[in-house]
Amino acid sequence: MVNGATGAYGTAAVLVAVAMGAARVIAAGRNASALEAVARAGGPRVSTVTLTGDVQRDAGALREASDGGAHMAFDMVGQARDPKSTLAALHSLRRGGRLVLMGSMTTDLPIPYTAVMLNSWEIIGQFMYPASAYRRLLDLLRGGLLDISAIRPRVYPLSDLPEAMEAAATAGNLECIVMQP
Repeated sequence: MVNGATGAYGTAAVLVAVAMGAARVIAAGRNASALEAVARAGGPRVSTVTLTGDVQRDAGALREASDGGAHMAFDMVGQARDPKSTLAALHSLRRGGRLVLMGSMTTDLPIPYTAVMLNSWEIIGQFMYPASAYRRLLDLLRGGLLDISAIRPRVYPLSDLPEAMEAAATAGNLECIVMQP
């Protein structure tokens, strides 16, 4: 399950999960139309859950979408000001599940200590990615496993750097800004 699946990194996480062979990927976020675009790009193994902000309701919807609980939740929330979707992701895990935190939440995450222990949940923090990750990503592309055809590049000459920076700040989840010399 990918929480924050409507942002650029969350969308990429969904596409990479499919490329790596995940049988099912649950794309979770608050923007239903952006989630549908991610699901179309990811194909039939991607389903969506539109989050409401109600932790228990969202956790239940995520558990239902993952047939009783996710094995892993990848949390890619960007600039989240509250922990509700991350807590829903945590509570959607099956026993022995893993929550990977890699987003940029700007508030503390209140961890339910006893629930973590009783469910044998594992919580891992990861800042960005290892330096060698790009090689594995290129292998997925070269092998035809990672389909990036849905991503729309917007190309700017280097002389238009300020305009490109503004475009990058507002780019959608399936857009990327490319600088060309």
